[in-house]
Amino acid sequence: MKKLAHIMIASGFLGAAYATSLHGEQVDWTLFAISAFISAAGVMIAKRLDSADARSESVLKTNRAELNESIGNIVTELKETTYASGEQLRDWIDEQLRPDLRRFADARESMVHLYGLQVYADIMSNFATGERYINRVWSASADGYEDEAATYLEKAVGQFVEAQTQLSNVA
Repeated sequence: MKKLAHIMIASGFLGAAYATSLHGEQVDWTLFAISAFISAAGVMIAKRLDSADARSESVLKTNRAELNESIGNIVTELKETTYASGEQLRDWIDEQLRPDLRRFADARESMVHLYGLQVYADIMSNFATGERYINRVWSASADGYEDEAATYLEKAVGQFVEAQTQLSNVA
């Protein structure tokens, strides 16, 4: 069904483009309207299918586990690792933290369906701030500002711990 929706979107756009290119100064509005309708219907079908997939029990169960595991890994890595500096710090961030940051971000939309919009906003506010701090650590380290990197690494820990606490309180 999703393939049909994508075919409808593509054919609608192509039909509309064709309708506008038939004559230099005239548009076949009937063909354009039909094409636009087909394309809009395809978009609506695709959105409904995506929404149904996002709310399926299996996706929610998988994403709940991904959220808890990835934030747990991030907090553990940040708390237990002795911080290096320079290139070692950047490599550690890229190799140890980025995969779990990505996993959490990929599963985040399920929080709305699982816990509600306010909980999602609260958790993501802390997570996003922590992620920005990690990016700042990486940049400061690359620029040779090791004190700033250490400061923001500690700030990141606090943000991720708060996000983990909020997530565990609702789970």
